[in-house]
Amino acid sequence: MNDPYSPPSASAASQPSALSSEDRTWALAAHLSALTAYFTGVGMVVGPLVVWLINKDSRPYAAAEAKEALNFNISWLLWGILWGIASFILTFVFIGILMFFALGLFYIIWTVLCIIAAVKANEGKPYRYPLTVRFIS
Repeated sequence: MNDPYSPPSASAASQPSALSSEDRTWALAAHLSALTAYFTGVGMVVGPLVVWLINKDSRPYAAAEAKEALNFNISWLLWGILWGIASFILTFVFIGILMFFALGLFYIIWTVLCIIAAVKANEGKPYRYPLTVRFIS
């Protein structure tokens, strides 16, 4: 069974040295580029998308990691928007104020997961994010 997320061979995934330094660097960039959202507001989706578009035909490992980062960031962007809308609506019954504080924790968790994925990608190990809808397969 050939999983499109996996690198070309199982032995390559288990041996990080089988991946070139450039492959791992592009994969690292795919995950860390999402953190530009703190400065740009749109980097959370645009960064991984650009890395995926650049590498989708030439670097399978980097493309797979970029696609995973893109799916994760689209998913968490949607979860964040829904949580924010629910928080706003519920501020009228005062529980929404607490939910806004929880939204801050949500983005801290997002940041930590991006960093963990970047470290794993740089080690040559594929990473699967939790709570991710696979929009792009």
